[in-house]
Amino acid sequence: CQSINSANVLGASSMTADDAVPQPVVLIDQDSDRDATIVQLSFGDRLGALLDTMKALKDLGLDVTKGSVATDSSVTQTKFHIMRLGRKVEDPDMLETIRLTIINNLLQYHPESSEKLAMGEFFGIKAPEKKVDVDVATHVIVQDDGPKRSMLYIETADRPGLLLEVIKIITDVNVDVESAEIDTEGLVAKDKFHVSYRGAKLNSSLSQVVLVNCLRYYLRRPETDEDS
Repeated sequence: CQSINSANVLGASSMTADDAVPQPVVLIDQDSDRDATIVQLSFGDRLGALLDTMKALKDLGLDVTKGSVATDSSVTQTKFHIMRLGRKVEDPDMLETIRLTIINNLLQYHPESSEKLAMGEFFGIKAPEKKVDVDVATHVIVQDDGPKRSMLYIETADRPGLLLEVIKIITDVNVDVESAEIDTEGLVAKDKFHVSYRGAKLNSSLSQVVLVNCLRYYLRRPETDEDS
């Protein structure tokens, strides 16, 4: 594990054209650190230009309190601990902005990642013409997460605004979102929401309502330009 200020780490980037394009992953973790939001980014062994990633976060008014780079099985992972006004980032709108900012920065330095990243076309970076047509299945699970809260897990096709859409669905049935963990793996979003109702975990009836509302929304085929 090396400091993020290491010149060798900042310049490290393997860009061999013949290499298979790895899967990009962006993880926003709210649970591992009590005081800070952790952002983790990986793209095989190709990551570099980390100063620009730090600058992009600071331009959002965030403080990068700690950063590290580690390599595990040839996969380079960068991790940033970020805070806003001295505490972890709780605002869902800002969490979505952080996610999209990180993805945009990844695409700027690694446009080849658009081949396996749902956000490529959204940011105006055209994916390769021979785009793999992947039908991403939607999975929704509600389970207990301790005595006073439940966890809602949603796995579905990634798109901008996904986090805010999920939170609206949850709050529409008066369920409180205590925290969220956002995991973007290529074309798929894997999100965890820690929720409660009046300070307690969801009962079976309320869990069923949340499940039905989420499935009703996400099993609809998203509208595309071709459909319009």
